[in-house]
Amino acid sequence: MTHVPEPRTMTHDFDYRSPYRSTRLPVFARNVVATSHPLAAQAGLRILGQGGNAVDAAVATAAVMTIVEPCSNGLGSDAFCILWDPATGQLHGLNASGRAPAAWTPEYFRRKHGDAAVNPPVRGWDAVTVPGAVSAWVALSERYGKLPFADLMAPAIEIAERGYAVPVVVQEKWAAAAQVQALASQPGFAETFLPRGRAPAVGELFRFTGAAKALKAIAATRGAAFYGGEIAEALARQAAAQGGAMTVADLAAYRPEWVTPIGQDYRGHRLHEIPPNGQGIAALIALGILQHFDLAGLGADSLAAQHLQIEAMKLAFADVYRYVAEPASMEVTAEQMLDPAYLAQRARLIDPKRAQDFGAGNPVKGGTIYLTAADERGMMVSFIQSNYMGFGSGVVVPEYGVHLQNRGHAFSLQAGNANGVAPGKRPFHTIIPAFLTKDGQPVMSYGVMGANMQPQGHMQTLVRMLDFGQNPQAACDAPRWRFNAGLEINVEAAMDPAVVQGLRDLGHRTEVIQDSYQDFGAGQFIWRLGDPAVEGYVAASDPRRDGLVAGW
Repeated sequence: MTHVPEPRTMTHDFDYRSPYRSTRLPVFARNVVATSHPLAAQAGLRILGQGGNAVDAAVATAAVMTIVEPCSNGLGSDAFCILWDPATGQLHGLNASGRAPAAWTPEYFRRKHGDAAVNPPVRGWDAVTVPGAVSAWVALSERYGKLPFADLMAPAIEIAERGYAVPVVVQEKWAAAAQVQALASQPGFAETFLPRGRAPAVGELFRFTGAAKALKAIAATRGAAFYGGEIAEALARQAAAQGGAMTVADLAAYRPEWVTPIGQDYRGHRLHEIPPNGQGIAALIALGILQHFDLAGLGADSLAAQHLQIEAMKLAFADVYRYVAEPASMEVTAEQMLDPAYLAQRARLIDPKRAQDFGAGNPVKGGTIYLTAADERGMMVSFIQSNYMGFGSGVVVPEYGVHLQNRGHAFSLQAGNANGVAPGKRPFHTIIPAFLTKDGQPVMSYGVMGANMQPQGHMQTLVRMLDFGQNPQAACDAPRWRFNAGLEINVEAAMDPAVVQGLRDLGHRTEVIQDSYQDFGAGQFIWRLGDPAVEGYVAASDPRRDGLVAGW
């Protein structure tokens, strides 16, 4: 075998912080892929050029994203999808969030972590549920794909083997996460993600050979290697060696779930989200409240419009954090939470002149990468996958480049909590794809990344498009706010200072934040213009990330 020397890293001492605010224009095309890394978007477009459809492109893009943005997602991530199938004229949802290992009970965690623990730990094997992302790729390909599954893995394998130059935003997040001692001390993490003893520099080459090996096995077995073959066995061996509970049987038992999206009408359109155990219902509740106000008469960037949206979102989260869990554990249903009369009642609680700290109501009567793809045949895919907190649990199996999410931390260990841990149960989940229709026909596939920013971003960008007529790129570019808890909100530095002061005067505890990506998410949007084979789509990608819209 010919030895290929490690290339020298030739860097220049550039200042990669731009002193200017960039302006992007929307992209018009009949076949489109939009995500937060150019190599991933190009991979999806390559698959479309080979005769694949939007599902094929989405799967290939998702696989590449595990390689080029490991600080956000990986082979050990979870995933969700909403897609429009033009053959049936229907929306379909896929929930590929992970389930708890069979050994996980409250007693298991009390025995290992003490009676005072409120949640499972943030790092290590006791934070890891069975990863669902690979199962989502396989399920989508089997039901809707056109090309062989192995073809969809090829771009990711190539990039993992040859390496890539680490871009600015990814490097910033990588370096920030890698400084956490809890991550660096996890077995396998440093040797995989801290080459040369540190996070890669901007523009520095990073090769991911372990992940290339895993992807080849996944490609050859259509995912079976991950859930019952060599990768599953490697995961179970490491879990046993490091005191974790996950077994090959846990992995083999896992199946993603096809679900019917839930929806909320708004301004002649309907927004669709994955039903609980996810937080997408928060965006639906907020829109159901906002439809009782005339936002269009207030101005897109006005103080009044921002205040009403913030208050609606606070009301939504009050109920979501109180009630949302695995559906079988919820004491109320999604339908009850979205009941029009109940939402009208909640809307009446908003005071246009004062910020409030809302509690949950009674609906009973008496991190992350996102991508979207669309093709000229009309198929549209809204897809999201995530580790949760940066690199997730910090658990890495170096031989296969598999690093695992920490979604188990979202379970509760408190008695009586609907989100309480139990064997085979799914925790409350933050990642949510979105889809918009009008009169039963597809309009837009879109999503915004960033923990609880996701439903907030879904709502804020959609209000800009439907109430104020802003195009997807403008709605994507506009400054955002983020509700945290109580009366606390963050706002982007680009927001009008007069509006920021006005929010403070109304009682919002407002902090101006410069770090837009970390606090305000980033999104991608594909809006259908008409007949996809003729007019095609208009697409946008967020300037808060290194994203790209690729189309032809």
